[in-house]
Amino acid sequence: MRAKKPPDPRAQARKAALNALRRAQRTAQKSGVELSEWEGEFLGSVAQRIETYGRAFGDPEKGAPGQAMSVNQTIKLKEIAAKAQGKARKPMSRGKGRDRRGSARPSEAEDE
Repeated sequence: MRAKKPPDPRAQARKAALNALRRAQRTAQKSGVELSEWEGEFLGSVAQRIETYGRAFGDPEKGAPGQAMSVNQTIKLKEIAAKAQGKARKPMSRGKGRDRRGSARPSEAEDE
């Protein structure tokens, strides 16, 4: 009996990325969430590059060697998937800030 060859990690990463892209698009369609033109184009172009080249980024500094998408592409995909599920995050708050001396800004300091 022959032993099975271990699965190719690059092929697994490619398949997982394509499935995630399709899942995000399908979820958006089913839930009726309107993706922006940019988001739709992003999903299509990343999927096309993965199918053609096996990964969606050319610069090896932007992602791990065995991954199909760069770190930033993965983050954007997660944001689009969250939007499609209706779980979009609120934008980050800017905070109160500090002035040069380390105390609260005068406009935000409490009245005495």
